[in-house]
Amino acid sequence: MATEAFIAPVIEDREALEEFADVLTDRTPEVERDVARLLKNPGSGDITDDLFRVLHNIKGDAALCKFPLGVAVMHPLESMMARFRQGEIAFTELLGELILLTIDRLEWVTEALLHGKPLDNLHLPELLAGLEDLASSPAAEVDPRCAELIEMVTGFRSVPVDPPTPPAAAIHHHEKARDSAADLAFFRSLALQLESRSPLFKGRATRILRLALETNKAAGTPVDPQQLEAAVYLHDVGMMFLPESVWLKVGKMSDEDKAQLRNHPGLMAGLLLRIPGWAEAAEMVAQHHEMPDGAGYPNRLTGHEICPGAKILSIVDAFESVMLKHIDHGKNRSVLRAIAEINACDKQFAPEWIVPFNTVIKKTVER
Repeated sequence: MATEAFIAPVIEDREALEEFADVLTDRTPEVERDVARLLKNPGSGDITDDLFRVLHNIKGDAALCKFPLGVAVMHPLESMMARFRQGEIAFTELLGELILLTIDRLEWVTEALLHGKPLDNLHLPELLAGLEDLASSPAAEVDPRCAELIEMVTGFRSVPVDPPTPPAAAIHHHEKARDSAADLAFFRSLALQLESRSPLFKGRATRILRLALETNKAAGTPVDPQQLEAAVYLHDVGMMFLPESVWLKVGKMSDEDKAQLRNHPGLMAGLLLRIPGWAEAAEMVAQHHEMPDGAGYPNRLTGHEICPGAKILSIVDAFESVMLKHIDHGKNRSVLRAIAEINACDKQFAPEWIVPFNTVIKKTVER
C-alpha cells in the first residue's frame, strides 16, 4: 500500500468506517483474551484457531467496510498466525505483544480518521513496513525483529519485568506545615472514598501521585509538590456527586452522560477555593481535562492558558486510565501499550511534559 495512503488517507465511506470502528471495539477483547490464553497454552490448536479467526475477521471487516488501510495492517498479522499454525514459528510473548500493539494502533487510526486528527505520531508507514518484513522473516529472527518494531513504535524496549510496587502511603515533605498536612490527609481520605466505589480503582491515588510527583521532579519541580498532591487526590472526587450510572458506566457514553461528567472538575475546584492555601491546586483540578489545542473542557483553554500542574495531571490520569483498560495482560506489558498510546496523542497533552513523563516511565520499564 502506498505511503501516501498513511499520510493522507481518504475515507471512502464514513458510515462504513464508523461501523468498522464499532466492530473493532467488539473484537479487540477477543484478541486480548486469545493472546493471553495462547501464551499460557501455546500448544492449543483450538486457541490458535480462535486467534487466527478473529484476526482474519477483523481483516474481512475492514475490507467489507471499504477500509484498505485496515486490511493492509491486518494482513501481516494473519500471515504470522498462519505460519504459527503450520509450526514454522513459535508464539512468544514478543509476538503476542506486537499483535496487541498493532490492534491498539488500528483503533487509534480509526478514531483519528473519524475525528479529523493527524496520524503523524502513529508511525504507520514504519509499522506496516516492519510487519510486512516480519511476516517473511526467518524463524530465528522473529523475536528480535518484534522487539525492534515494538521499540520503534513505542520508543521503549520490551523488557519482561514488573514495575516496582508504588509506596502504600502518600508522599509528604518534612517542611509541610501542620495544617497543610491535615488538609492533605483529609483530601486523601476523599480519594480513598472514590477508590472504594470500584475494585479497579484500588491504589489509584497512590499510583497517580507517584507518577505526578516524579514527572514534576524530572522537569526540575516547577510545580509546588503540595499543591500537586492535593490536586491528585481531588481531581476526580467530584464524580462521586454524579449518578454512578454515568461515571461507572461500562461501554459507550451517551451525549447526556458526557455532559454530566464534564461537571466534575468544577465541583472539587470549588471546594479547594474555599479552603485557604489551595488556590493553585484548585486551578489544576479545574483544568485537568483541558487540552493544548482547545478541544478539552470545561472552558476550551489552549496551551499557555493551562497551568503546568493541570498538564501533568492530564497525562498521568490518562496513563492510569489506559492501564486499567489493559489490566488483564500483566503490568509491564500494559505499561508499554499505555505509554505508546499516550505518546500517540500529539495534541491531547502538553509536549513539554511528555518528555519528563517518558523519562519516569522509561526508568520503570527498563530498570
